Amino acid sequence: MIRWQALALMAVLAATPAAATTYYLTVAGIGGEEDYNQRFTGWASDIEKALQKARDGKVETLRPEAATRVAVRAALDRIAKAAKPEDAFVLMLIGHGSFDGTDYKVNLKGPDMTASEVSGLLDKIPAKRQLVVNMTSCSGASLPVLRKENRVVISATKSGTERNATVFARYWAEALHDPAADSDKNDTVSALEAYRYADQKTTKFYESQQRLATEHPMLEDTGKGEGVRAPSTENGYGLLASRFPLLRGGAAAASGDPAKQKLRARKEQVEQEIDRLKYQKAALPLEVYRKQLGALVLELAKVQAELDK
Repeated sequence: MIRWQALALMAVLAATPAAATTYYLTVAGIGGEEDYNQRFTGWASDIEKALQKARDGKVETLRPEAATRVAVRAALDRIAKAAKPEDAFVLMLIGHGSFDGTDYKVNLKGPDMTASEVSGLLDKIPAKRQLVVNMTSCSGASLPVLRKENRVVISATKSGTERNATVFARYWAEALHDPAADSDKNDTVSALEAYRYADQKTTKFYESQQRLATEHPMLEDTGKGEGVRAPSTENGYGLLASRFPLLRGGAAAASGDPAKQKLRARKEQVEQEIDRLKYQKAALPLEVYRKQLGALVLELAKVQAELDK
């Protein structure tokens, strides 16, 4: 038994070289409205802060005003030139997406980018292990285009017809800070663990709001399937995602500072209040809606500023 365990450990170490680098690129698209810009920027900042604690990681973040098609292409080109086959690459897309029945597009400042264009750029990156987390609306339509052998693809929606703004990114960012996301307690949050954490939190959000869910996250890591909501050994999904270390070295546990956790809880509360207010917009006088929304967006900015310190 001991010899078998040693061989298994050697196999894992061989599959993930100690000297390998993980390249992270987070793109927060344009929000269209100030509250969305604030939220997309905040989620991107939360992700960036967690990943900066990752060992052997190269982190780059493009926020709404800087996230143009040209900038995204340039960032992916830089990674393509720097990455080696033994490295890993993670692309995270936050914001709004669109689908016209043929093409999925991520909404950026200026011209948008199609899933096909993104896929072509990813194919030029030598890193054999890749993870794409598309957390935009309509993101399910990008899954068949982005899937590829040795690439894990996660979408916030199950199809291109789920067009409402999503909250999955909120909980994906939270997974990188909450020690509970590391369900097997091995000081590493895998792509599968982060997906399950964010999916469960997203489900609870709609239940707590007593609203019909308008997003249903999906995961595809076989390179040829349609993706599933609940990866398992029975349906054959999740194996590659479980072996993809998203955040190593106890960084998530190190992020468990009580003061920061309190701020994140307040941030989620404010974001939920904004969501609730938007849902009630039609029943409120316009001036009342604008006043309440302005106060909440200001509060959200203050909390984010404290988190960024």
